[in-house]
Amino acid sequence: MKPLFPLLAGALAAACLLTGPARAQSADNWPSKPITLIVPYAPGGFADTRVRLLARKLSDNLKQTVVVENKAGAGGVIGTNLVAKAAPDGYTIGTGNLAPMSVNPTLMPDMPYDPIKDLAPVVLIENSPLVLSVNNTLPVKTLQDLIALAKKEPGKLTFGSSGVGGAHHLSGEMFREQAHVDVVHVPYKGGSLAATDLMGGHISMMFEMGYSALPAIQGKKIHPIAVTSKQRLAVLPDVPTMAESGLPGFESYNWQGIVAPAATPAPVIARLNAEFNKILKDPEVVKAIADTGSQAGGGTPEEFGAFIKSETAKWAEVIKTGKITLQ
Repeated sequence: MKPLFPLLAGALAAACLLTGPARAQSADNWPSKPITLIVPYAPGGFADTRVRLLARKLSDNLKQTVVVENKAGAGGVIGTNLVAKAAPDGYTIGTGNLAPMSVNPTLMPDMPYDPIKDLAPVVLIENSPLVLSVNNTLPVKTLQDLIALAKKEPGKLTFGSSGVGGAHHLSGEMFREQAHVDVVHVPYKGGSLAATDLMGGHISMMFEMGYSALPAIQGKKIHPIAVTSKQRLAVLPDVPTMAESGLPGFESYNWQGIVAPAATPAPVIARLNAEFNKILKDPEVVKAIADTGSQAGGGTPEEFGAFIKSETAKWAEVIKTGKITLQ
């Protein structure tokens, strides 16, 4: 009778030989069945609308069905966790967004996943700058006017947001820290409620997503002071950046990209990256992104990974300095 250990060793070696080519073959044949793309937010919102356009383009290019599934809850954590825990075979991917990827790891001590260890970056889809606007009764026209007024009347000016930890809120906190002003945060249960109160003069100012702020700006219901991007926006060419206006280095975006489970085969990640880079040059997609005041992403998985890490470090500093908590 042959010893058991050599037999097991031989079986394991044979299994390894089979597993390598099998994994390579599955990557070469990918995709051979429908792909699920998880959005960690509710249907009908900004992220969902954009992803459905991208999913349609991806389906056309790959000649395979791409099913968008909305898994909202816990600030994007529930849906993002489903991607992190999915089988790493390329058939479940998702959007990686600012909050669940780079903000919540600092705000939430018991995250069910590690964005860096459990998720593989595929590509940055878009950066969406915010517009700092004031209500029409506030006697300011520039960022420096606003800072001067805030310093003259500490604790009197208010800024609205869609809730604690979102891009609206964190941009306001970064403004407070960099401008050294005492302004009061007023969280709402949604950005539209805050925007309505801004137009009504019930709050002083708000950092608002471009696509959402544009109608009110064009209707002269609010006054734009500055944009949070590095360059001016094509849809608001006369509105300066925060950096131009006296706060150098001030940049803030509500961004999203594509992520996959961490152990997804490298050839599949590479193929997804190439396909999404191609889609981001599609005229319909280019127009859709530009029309909402956003900036198209693109680039390599490594560049997106570095961006996620830099955003995590930036917002962790803002959160800790501002002593921001979810309570």
